[in-house]
Amino acid sequence: MNFKDKVVIITGSTSGIGKAIAIKFAENGAITVVSGRREVEGKKVESEILSKGGKCLFVPADISKEEDVKNLVSQTINKFGKLNIAVNSAGVSGELLPVADYPVSIWNQVIAINLTGVFLSMKYELPEIMKQGSGVVLNVSSALGLRGKELVSAYSSSKHGVIGLTKCAALEYGKYGIRVNAACFGGIETEMDQEFYKKSENPEQLKKERLKSYALGRMGNVDEVANTSLWLCSDEASFITGAAIPVDGGKTSK
Repeated sequence: MNFKDKVVIITGSTSGIGKAIAIKFAENGAITVVSGRREVEGKKVESEILSKGGKCLFVPADISKEEDVKNLVSQTINKFGKLNIAVNSAGVSGELLPVADYPVSIWNQVIAINLTGVFLSMKYELPEIMKQGSGVVLNVSSALGLRGKELVSAYSSSKHGVIGLTKCAALEYGKYGIRVNAACFGGIETEMDQEFYKKSENPEQLKKERLKSYALGRMGNVDEVANTSLWLCSDEASFITGAAIPVDGGKTSK
């Protein structure tokens, strides 16, 4: 896949899935803008891409804050003059608790980052992409945006919301040549996934139960989801928009 001279913003790209997507874009010729709340980790990703001959800029941003998002997009335009693709990957997992026991403060945090953050990102990304006459937005949802599960009400609700937001934007911006899709990842081995296990009373049992639910009998890795993400952003997927695409080893087939 050739993304030569395409400018791509990837939020939540200081680690995990977002980092893998950013590096994969750079390897395929894109000019990458890495973003996240953790400055040390973000600078490391930027340095890794630059050391391999890629073009990259790290812009620290908390996507739940409108001013941070405005600054992220404006710095991208000031530095590179355009925006072609946006991958909105930033997210948090929240807590493992029943609905009635879920703390309002954590609910608000999860919704602010996972859902409002995607809205704010698109609010400022889309006008710039429109100026190019075409482009792509890929929002990272989850397999839990397609199904429910006990104890993850805030996370699942936020990811369901991302899918609804994606479909609305696809209908609104298709006439401008912009495709908007949601990638619904599930069971990917990342730092956030490990943190998810730590919140369980029996992490090993939880992992065994999860593995049973995957048709492929294993977890995915970040390279697999990065490859899928790039394909969805490429011209090879030119007739796909408004879709919520499971990338989950068959989990949502049940």
